[in-house]
Amino acid sequence: MIPDWQLPPGVDRGLWDYLHAAEMVATYDDQMHTSPLATADVAFCERAFPAPGRLLDLGCGTGRLCVHFARKGFDCVGVDLSEEMLAKARANAASVEGKTEWLRANLVEPLAFPAASFDYAACLFSTLGMVRGTENRAKVVANAFRALKPGGVFVLHAHNRFFRGLGWKRVLRQRWGTLFGGPTVGDIEMSQAYGGAPLTLHHFTRDEAQRVLTAAGFTVKETASFGIDGQPAAGGNVYGWLMLAERPV
Repeated sequence: MIPDWQLPPGVDRGLWDYLHAAEMVATYDDQMHTSPLATADVAFCERAFPAPGRLLDLGCGTGRLCVHFARKGFDCVGVDLSEEMLAKARANAASVEGKTEWLRANLVEPLAFPAASFDYAACLFSTLGMVRGTENRAKVVANAFRALKPGGVFVLHAHNRFFRGLGWKRVLRQRWGTLFGGPTVGDIEMSQAYGGAPLTLHHFTRDEAQRVLTAAGFTVKETASFGIDGQPAAGGNVYGWLMLAERPV
């Protein structure tokens, strides 16, 4: 087992255990098939990515987005830190005629792509929230910005720190912490279903998620609020947001 001091930037023990849990990888596709959010984010991306082009999926998991769009004629590149997830992605893409490519890399670090080489990019299913540290999350979004051509489109998903499903005590602590600041505000620890260390997931405010995008240079074009059922929601029923941002021409 890798010691804590050797963990990659932006990765804590809980995330490392999660990414390398055999049971998680084995059941991940079934989870995605039954998740209303996974259905909603693909539908959102279909509107955001209207014509075939080059697509970069940051935190691709087992390749659901790349496989979906490769079938539509897109040239897709998936990036993930988990070799176990990427192995499943390669297997999932084996029967797809469209072009797919898979890269094991840490999203926080510079990616081995020429600048301005993609038409579209995505970071879905709270992948950004799994990255520890404000500066590290900014580096992930900066990587997306650098990879996109001028006029390129980026879709980001972020969880809502005030979602009432977290429980009133957690929401109250998050509201208090948001008012008075602190480097770990929005970091919510939850037990992991796969026997590893607790997983910490950063939950955003809507303004914070938009600021991360604009600080990288993006223009936010659309923000859609969704409930846990994948349907439009408001107030405390907002489970998270899908945001469409553009690299200015």
